[in-house]
Amino acid sequence: PLESAYNFHEFHSPAMEAADFESKPTVLLIGQYSTGKTTFIRYLLGEDYPECRIGPEPTTDRFIAIMHGETTGVIPGNALAVDPEKPYRPLSKFGNNFLNRFQCSHTNNQ
Repeated sequence: PLESAYNFHEFHSPAMEAADFESKPTVLLIGQYSTGKTTFIRYLLGEDYPECRIGPEPTTDRFIAIMHGETTGVIPGNALAVDPEKPYRPLSKFGNNFLNRFQCSHTNNQ
């Protein structure tokens, strides 16, 4: 690709991979705790997702990517950062502290 021919990754960012082009759009929800972010996601999905916790105190203390999968489960951030099929490889530059607080919840929701 053009990025490789001009060594784009050497002066700006790593070369883009197939997963960067083939992945679906990502939506980011941020806000203070107990403002309804998890409840909103549950409403959109119509069901709970793996590791979904709701309570009056802060319960979601990590970054969670929710993706469709044939099976339901959780993938830790360290595994996501090395998976060439997922678009999260560039997140490895934020280090293990971030990756330990990042995970992907797979749900078989259409």
